[in-house]
Amino acid sequence: MALAADIDRDRKAGELEALTEVAKALVAPLDFPELLESVMQTIGRVLEPADLGAVMLWDQPSGLFRPAAGFGYDLPTLKGVGLRAGEAITGKVFDAGRTTLLSTPEEVAQAMADLRPFNRDILARAIGASPTPSSSVAAPIAVAEQRYGVLILESLHPSVPFTRDSLPFVQSLADLLALAIDRERWIQRADAVREARRAERTRSEVLATLSHELRMPLSTIKGYATALLLDELSWTDAKRREFIQLIEVACDDMEVMVRDILDASLIDVEQLHLERRPLALPALAHEVADELQHRSRRHRLMVDFPAGFPAVPADPHWIRQVLRNILDNAVKYSPQGGLIVVRGEARRHDVVVSVADQGIGISAEDLIPLFERYFRVRSLSSPHVPGTGLGLPIARAIIEAHGGRIWVESQVGEGTTISFSLPTQEAS
Repeated sequence: MALAADIDRDRKAGELEALTEVAKALVAPLDFPELLESVMQTIGRVLEPADLGAVMLWDQPSGLFRPAAGFGYDLPTLKGVGLRAGEAITGKVFDAGRTTLLSTPEEVAQAMADLRPFNRDILARAIGASPTPSSSVAAPIAVAEQRYGVLILESLHPSVPFTRDSLPFVQSLADLLALAIDRERWIQRADAVREARRAERTRSEVLATLSHELRMPLSTIKGYATALLLDELSWTDAKRREFIQLIEVACDDMEVMVRDILDASLIDVEQLHLERRPLALPALAHEVADELQHRSRRHRLMVDFPAGFPAVPADPHWIRQVLRNILDNAVKYSPQGGLIVVRGEARRHDVVVSVADQGIGISAEDLIPLFERYFRVRSLSSPHVPGTGLGLPIARAIIEAHGGRIWVESQVGEGTTISFSLPTQEAS
């Protein structure tokens, strides 16, 4: 009797020590997958009968139990296992909701009889052989009514089996894992809520900004159209022409904004389809520059491409949009006018097109987020500049879809140069 009491006392002391080690592993500053691996390695080290162990978690999207961590297995191979509800030991213990002991190889084999052949093959390869465990114990991983999966431990040696005395201890291990998993899921839910709130706040801010930006040209159009219709006032032909020109400019601004919003929507739903064909960039640059020159008399636009400039495989519609967006920015951010130069350079494997203005320039801190959506360059020296903050992000998406890149160089007060490259051969 004294010997049995000593053995029982030693077992309980060992279990307490093991639980302490597992609890320490659970509070380690690790990412969650690494945390589970650390806990399982600790269990494998402190629990003598356990030669194999795995945390099988229920994956709702796939409707399968998947291994999240383990020891004794080749883990990359084990990750290929996917157990259906009710399949094998894992599925049965999950459904029963109670810790289960399989104390003989025959009981283990019977519980595994419905294991699908490919899962059986994966498990054999993950162990490195196909021995039947001599005993196994599995405990549901659950917190209150929320069940996450199953902790399953197996012994390969008949001389060191799991016994009924192991059940409370293994359930305690499963409970510790359940608390860790529950905490991680709670953090994920809280992060998702915060992200949803942040996204909603961003969406509201964006809608408010776009509404404000669209309202300004509308107000201009409404104001000057109303003035022209006033019967009690007699406008000179020159003044009428001025009003109509201002209305035209406001309409152009609105057209650009609506186009940017629509293009951004296409990019969001991955509908940026390219129809590449040999494109003569010098001719296209001249066309877009002429369009912008018509809209702005303060600026002088010049196009400078060397003779024999190579054609590039590109979508004319989208590259035209890139040039429009960049030139539109150059006009808007050089409110005092000046020279805007579109240059082309042919290199070995690509061509570079750059647009240089003599505008207000961009500070170093604004260069980093320049291609982020809705970002607007800040300047105390320039008046409000209409726009959505989508032009350059759209240009970047288009250029990168073509296999090129886009970049900017600028100095406050001295102007900005935006450049983009396009490969001269379409990537296979």
